[in-house]
Amino acid sequence: MRIATWNVNSVSARLPRLLAWLESARPDVVCLQELKCSAEAFPSEEISGLGYEALVNGDGRWNGVAVLSRVGLSDTVLGLPEGPLFDGGDESRAAAATCGGVRVWSVYVPNGREVGHPHYAYKLEWLEALRRTALKEAPGSLPYAILGDYNIAPADEDVYDRAAFEGSTHVTEPERAALKALRDTGLSDVVPRPLKYDHPFTYWDYRQLCFPKNRGMRIDLVYGNEPFAAAVKDAYVDREERKGKGASDHAPVVVDLEL
Repeated sequence: MRIATWNVNSVSARLPRLLAWLESARPDVVCLQELKCSAEAFPSEEISGLGYEALVNGDGRWNGVAVLSRVGLSDTVLGLPEGPLFDGGDESRAAAATCGGVRVWSVYVPNGREVGHPHYAYKLEWLEALRRTALKEAPGSLPYAILGDYNIAPADEDVYDRAAFEGSTHVTEPERAALKALRDTGLSDVVPRPLKYDHPFTYWDYRQLCFPKNRGMRIDLVYGNEPFAAAVKDAYVDREERKGKGASDHAPVVVDLEL
């Protein structure tokens, strides 16, 4: 089984590239983030034409997540159970389904904006709600993974220059402690191969030639329980999808399992 996660940075803007990638990479399950469209506006017809069902959580703003599957969708969940609200609203950041015997969550962790901002506190509260969910679900024999854009680099080597992020979100100790607490529920970090260079960055800013200069971050993560991690035969960052006109600023992370 091939499972992938990809922050597409607008599914409508990226639709031709997404459809082409689905045809060439042939993943069985794809977790998408940053749809920037409502569930009603999601291109389900085009996706289904390639054999995929779609579970979509989107409200038309800048968030939104989806799970695409050609091996079934069951026991679906929209939204993070007991997750916090921001400004009184749910930001459409999580969706879960069981696909071909594997339980997956597609998550788009809040950015946090800046240290001390209310959105930063919301980010930490959201991660704690995710930890509580994983604590209930991760133990057991069913392969289980939480995939998505975590908006956190787990370690200093996961950014091109730690000094460049001093005082910024994505690298602070409270964020990394929240990630560790999530892993401590029984999850492992499935670190992909980079395919080029020496570290598997997954995000490169559009500005200042960050991609050609490889000034990236590893913030798109796959956290799997023991049955999931034991089944991993390969994992890589498909950085080819970050190239060219109209690319997302994130690359897909692809995981191949032998179940």
